Amino acid sequence: MSAEVCTLSVEPLTRSTFAPFGDVIQASDAATAYAINAGTTQRFHDLATIDTTRDGGRTILSLFRAQPRTLPFVVRLLERHPLGSQAFMPLSPHPYLVVVATAPSATPRAFLAREGQGVNYHAGTWHHPLLALDAVSDFLVIDRAGPGDNCDEVELPQYYSLSLAM
Repeated sequence: MSAEVCTLSVEPLTRSTFAPFGDVIQASDAATAYAINAGTTQRFHDLATIDTTRDGGRTILSLFRAQPRTLPFVVRLLERHPLGSQAFMPLSPHPYLVVVATAPSATPRAFLAREGQGVNYHAGTWHHPLLALDAVSDFLVIDRAGPGDNCDEVELPQYYSLSLAM
């Protein structure tokens, strides 16, 4: 027997709406910005809290290449990384969807990330794997490597349909 499918609204990704789940990474959200390198570069400082060292973990940098998803898309599962945060910064100029929840039994929230917006999931935040739109998209990813089981995945008791029709 398959789960019921409900429609999930997609919201714009903003720092305040995403705060319960992590950080939005974008230059306009920098608390501190200043010139460096003899004035030739602008530094947008301290945009996210990277948390990867618990239980012997270390911070790693990876590149993920995500295949585009066709909408409408049905969200059937979530995952979380209990031992560390996970940051995604798009390297491609394409929008993508971010789906998060406080628990697998809670109604998820869906956000549309625009060009130049990255996310950093707090350790333990339930989220859907990458949902690239429009084209193959590359992401710079900062997360944890090390001992311990750092990926929990669950099938949702209720499925959610995503589309951008508003």
